[in-house]
Amino acid sequence: MPAAFHRLWAASAASSLGDGVYFAALPLLAATMTHDPVLLGLVTSAALLPWFFFGLLGGALVDRWDRRRTMWLTDLGRAVLLAVPVAAALLHLLSIPLLVAVAFLLGTGQILFDTATMAYLPQLLGRDMTLLQQANARQQGTTTVFADFAGPPAGSLLFTLGRAFPFGLDALSFLASSLLIRSLPSGSPPSGDSTAQPVPVREKTADGPSLWREARAGVGYLVRHKVLLGLALRPAIGNLAFVGADAVLVLFAHQLLHLGDFGFGLLLAGQAVGGLLGAALAGRLGSLLGTGGALTATALLEGAALLGFGLSGNPFLAGAALALLGAAMAATMVLGPSVGQALIPAELAGRVGAARRLISVGAAPLGALLGGWLARSGGLRAPFLVGAVMLAATALFSLTLTSNRRIEQALAAVAAGEPQAA
Repeated sequence: MPAAFHRLWAASAASSLGDGVYFAALPLLAATMTHDPVLLGLVTSAALLPWFFFGLLGGALVDRWDRRRTMWLTDLGRAVLLAVPVAAALLHLLSIPLLVAVAFLLGTGQILFDTATMAYLPQLLGRDMTLLQQANARQQGTTTVFADFAGPPAGSLLFTLGRAFPFGLDALSFLASSLLIRSLPSGSPPSGDSTAQPVPVREKTADGPSLWREARAGVGYLVRHKVLLGLALRPAIGNLAFVGADAVLVLFAHQLLHLGDFGFGLLLAGQAVGGLLGAALAGRLGSLLGTGGALTATALLEGAALLGFGLSGNPFLAGAALALLGAAMAATMVLGPSVGQALIPAELAGRVGAARRLISVGAAPLGALLGGWLARSGGLRAPFLVGAVMLAATALFSLTLTSNRRIEQALAAVAAGEPQAA
């Protein structure tokens, strides 16, 4: 791996720890102000709503701007933004509308940061499929350890000490990530990193295409590329299920599993244990079954695990189900993005990546609202049972659009330098 990747990896670790703390603390904080599942779902979905409004334009901007600069400035801005809930907690001014506003602005920053990161990684590693899979496995493993395993219990514990502490730690994590990313190479590969591919920064000229037209070009490329479209549709259906369940997970843990705040953090850590194993074994699973076959297997495992969790009334059985769910999710999140990064041309990486994320992440706010409505009308188990059916159905996308044959043909075309449908 290039030396610069290790700095990017360290930045991901710092940011992931803050995300894990925030992920556990936000629903706990919201639950102190309301027990309405719909309002809790609104808080959860607020960070994802910006994808509907700015997702495609954000991808076009990332292709115009220096990707490294976009990442470190965005993280610096998010660190400053998190000072708002900290100050509000100290001044006793917290409210649901304030949490929704802060989450919305953080989500807007996430559009730029995530899109730039996904575009920068193949730029750094030269779109080498083996290196991309290794890098995504390490990134996913880091996210699992810090965001899913260490972060939630730490967030729950910090929340018991004071409502402002978790958000202060998250702000520091964004600041650390910003400083690390600031030291990365931008347009040119670092000395000795022969795999890195420089991507010139494009600036709009007077007679050049508009920002919206550039964004539409990314959408068109995605829709015409069957493998990339399948890789986007798979997590879209998954997010309807996952976020719908996450929206009421804290109520499920408190009311049906009879867990306290710290127990809720440990429950989330159970999912992280499985996620760490899934990220580590993703490469072997892909070698054994092929990437398409592995994606089909993980879809079926995700559905079975969420069904088991929704039917469980025992916290230990629920934790085991979440561990299996985490393993299948992590393997999917290593294999799918690696294929996409190897297939997307460097000059379109931001726009096509943003279009993929818009399809997948754009479904998440609907999932959060759907989960709240299902819980209110059908009980707290309903979002998990309906979500299990959705996840099992995603196996159809893997069997058709992202089969082993389709993926192998697309990768072979890239290796041969053949032009892709644009």
